[in-house]
Amino acid sequence: MALFIMIIRKMINNKWLVSSLFFGILMTVALVGTMPIYSEAILSRMLVKDLETFQTERGTYPGQHWSLVGFYNEDQERRQSVIETLDRYMEQTAGPGFGIPVKELVKERRSKSVQLVPVQEPDKKKAPTTTIRAYSDFEKHIKVVDGRLPAKQPVDGVYEVMLTEQALIRFGLVLDQEMLLRDNSIQGTIKIKPVGMFTKLEYDDPYFRNTSLSDLGAAFVADAELFENEFIRAGRVPVSASGWYFVLDYTKMELRNVNDFIATDKAIRAEAQSRSAAFQSEFSAPTIPTIEKYFERSKQLGKLMWSLNVPVLIMLGFYMFMVSNLIIDRQKNEIAVLRSRGAARWQVVASFAIEGALLCGAAWLIGPFIGLWLTKVLGASNGFLEFVQRSRMTVRLNEQAFLYGGIAAAAAFLMMLVPVLLATRVSIVGHKQQLARMQKTPFWHKAFLDVLALAAAFYGLYTFRNRLKDLQSLGLGADDLNLDPLQFVMPALFVVGAGLLLLRLYPLMLKFIYWAGRKWWPPSLYATLIQVGRSSSQYQFLMVFLIMTIAIGVFSAGAARTININTEERIRYGNGADIVLQSQWPNDKPPPAPPGGPPAPEPPATNKPVHYLEPSFDPFRKLVGVEEAAKVFVKEDAAFSAGDQMGRVRLIGIDTDDFGRTAWFPDHLLDYPLYEYLNLIASDPRGVLISKTMADQRGLKKGDTINIGWENVNYQPFIVFGIVDYFPTFNPNPPLGTVTSADKSGLNSAPMLVVGNLNRIQFLLALEPYRVWLKLKPDVSTNELYESIAEQKIPLTSIVNTKEELIKAKNDPFLLALNGILTLGFIISIMISFVGFLLYWILSLKGRTLQNGIMRAIGVSLRQLIGMLALEQLLTSGAAVLIGILIGNLASTLYVPNFQIAFNPGSLVPPFKVIFESIDFMRLYSVVGAMLAIGLGILSYMLSRIRVHQALKLGED
Repeated sequence: MALFIMIIRKMINNKWLVSSLFFGILMTVALVGTMPIYSEAILSRMLVKDLETFQTERGTYPGQHWSLVGFYNEDQERRQSVIETLDRYMEQTAGPGFGIPVKELVKERRSKSVQLVPVQEPDKKKAPTTTIRAYSDFEKHIKVVDGRLPAKQPVDGVYEVMLTEQALIRFGLVLDQEMLLRDNSIQGTIKIKPVGMFTKLEYDDPYFRNTSLSDLGAAFVADAELFENEFIRAGRVPVSASGWYFVLDYTKMELRNVNDFIATDKAIRAEAQSRSAAFQSEFSAPTIPTIEKYFERSKQLGKLMWSLNVPVLIMLGFYMFMVSNLIIDRQKNEIAVLRSRGAARWQVVASFAIEGALLCGAAWLIGPFIGLWLTKVLGASNGFLEFVQRSRMTVRLNEQAFLYGGIAAAAAFLMMLVPVLLATRVSIVGHKQQLARMQKTPFWHKAFLDVLALAAAFYGLYTFRNRLKDLQSLGLGADDLNLDPLQFVMPALFVVGAGLLLLRLYPLMLKFIYWAGRKWWPPSLYATLIQVGRSSSQYQFLMVFLIMTIAIGVFSAGAARTININTEERIRYGNGADIVLQSQWPNDKPPPAPPGGPPAPEPPATNKPVHYLEPSFDPFRKLVGVEEAAKVFVKEDAAFSAGDQMGRVRLIGIDTDDFGRTAWFPDHLLDYPLYEYLNLIASDPRGVLISKTMADQRGLKKGDTINIGWENVNYQPFIVFGIVDYFPTFNPNPPLGTVTSADKSGLNSAPMLVVGNLNRIQFLLALEPYRVWLKLKPDVSTNELYESIAEQKIPLTSIVNTKEELIKAKNDPFLLALNGILTLGFIISIMISFVGFLLYWILSLKGRTLQNGIMRAIGVSLRQLIGMLALEQLLTSGAAVLIGILIGNLASTLYVPNFQIAFNPGSLVPPFKVIFESIDFMRLYSVVGAMLAIGLGILSYMLSRIRVHQALKLGED
């Protein structure tokens, strides 16, 4: 107990230092605890986005689960028992088992298929067949168009039912007309009477599994209570099947309940099949494939997220070791005194262990909650240190957050104990000897850890570049080769290795500065150079830490900007323009067969060409917000011949002037600007541009003549005027999976392109529909454009909106995770760096109180003393910042291209390039500059508080 009280008093007496150390541990736990919280939040958002996309593309509600059990030879009691058992199971076990809210549980009952005959003609031989169905809570989701709701009990022995308009027409009935149900299995005479016609109450109500109600086109719907009493229990009409349809709130689906959903689906199948034959059951969960695919995406995304955090984790570990060393260095004298007075090593270690346990335990309890708050804020990240208004992610504390936070706290605890264990090995004499030998070579210097780290980083870069070459040349996807997470550790190793290597040269730089101006330096500068030069090893911990922080920040900024810009350029290049429209052209093509009609006749042996009538182009130019418009004809399967060479080629026909003003194309892809290539073929209608892939595969060159045509179109001659590597919308890379082992270069599998004048193509080859490319004016909304298209009554068959695709890409979970993680890592790094920076310099100033007091006593003014401190900061922290900027830029240039592995580099166009923008560095340097300025201000204030008499008294003691 006395030891514990002593520890508490020591912590109170050193409350500033203890608070700084606690803050570092707290932020470490918060970052590590944030990763599982952020992972779960972003993966949950990714799943919901995938399900929303599924609903948009398929028109099917993603949160549905359907199971049906059929009956064949079972008796009435067996059928009733199975239905009641499965009802209880679905309500009590399956529903809660999904792990997400159940909006509806629709119980569907179906009778056996029976004949429907008029009461007046009971012996009619040919009669249509029908079934009676019942649905739970049916009346809450329908609107009675005509008639009324059916009764819940038989009325004069007649069962009242409802039907759709389609069924009414199919059977040729009128409401209130009685009909007989005829079948050998029916007990007695069963009469039904349709008393109402219904439709859906809401158009998009997910209650109905079939949104068009076509499954009820040959069925009648009875009241659920009536069906239960008369058909299931009384057995008046045999029940053929019973189904259970769950309508689940898929927007509440998260990472934690995905496994519950799949497990419940399997449990439902097993339970239903255990009560019926396999062929008598039917199941449908349309989103299961999406969810299973999500597991693969979540695995890749999770691997990438943890890999991105590796540099920050390495830096945090280094920080903990640095701060612990600083704290222990300050208390080495106290430890040595205790050891010399008979204290056992375990007693000294135990006192520090209790102090560390208190700090780490408190950080473990508080850290995950801070991580939760950080995760909520970072959901709005739109780039590196860039935030936008966006709905926040649904985040929650999970067990993994506390687990990982506990591991981080334990690691911090061990980091704190390592310097203590080393310090307890030194006696008071040894400690004084160490103080007299401040110029000692660091361990990393003697072990050449900088060289080893750089060697590992460059080897990793070499192997990864070889993998990328294989992906690009073989037309493989990113999943075809194993993605090694260690590749993302390489930037951190490069930063550490390069930083340590430059610090190896740092003392030489100081000596050169001292030597260059030794005759002119003022005393304050001379003293600072002597102080820094003779104690350079003391500053290296801080300098390495600052180098890592700045370099990782620069790398993060470059990575985020590069991936965001490359994603945007890939979409713009693939579409070619802001808006791409395809209008309906009048033609003489035979109309398609109507739905449900006889099949279309077999086409003749020789297909006749379809003739088109070109609509006016002026309405497109007059659309609201249109700045430029161009006609772009694309024939994907054109053919060409050149001498004895033949093959398939993609043909693009353009009006060069309009196309050059409308199309989006980056300048760096070709040797000359795109408009110069367009001017080449504009001078002669026979001129064409061909792709470099075509020139290489067929041995073509400028001036060669090629003949182009396609089915039912005669070949016509064109002359090659130019060869291009890229052209808007054209991807010269081999399609995924098309490269054979015999052609590992991918040359013979690469697509080929020909670009010619549209007028000549239309005049000599054929007049066929072209696409309309539009370039919009700045700040024009697409809604205005759509309204203008509707007003002009332009019949469109397709529309591609680049702006919408860009917004969708910005909200892609991959980019959200990337931007969020890089921003989070840098913010926490800066906070930790600030605390470490202040902690180091405050301890340094406190350790040099006597020296600073003597400086003041011999006449050095406070302004000169602050100037000496500023110069010392410039030579240490300033130098570290400059080195960090240099290393960060090098790391970005070398290692950011590794991120293209996530974009299927075998099909990536335009080629991946590293992009830096000044705004990112302005944000970065502003944050770092503010940190250093605030730190210098605090240190200057501490210097101003030094009392000369106190310092001299300290020296006498």
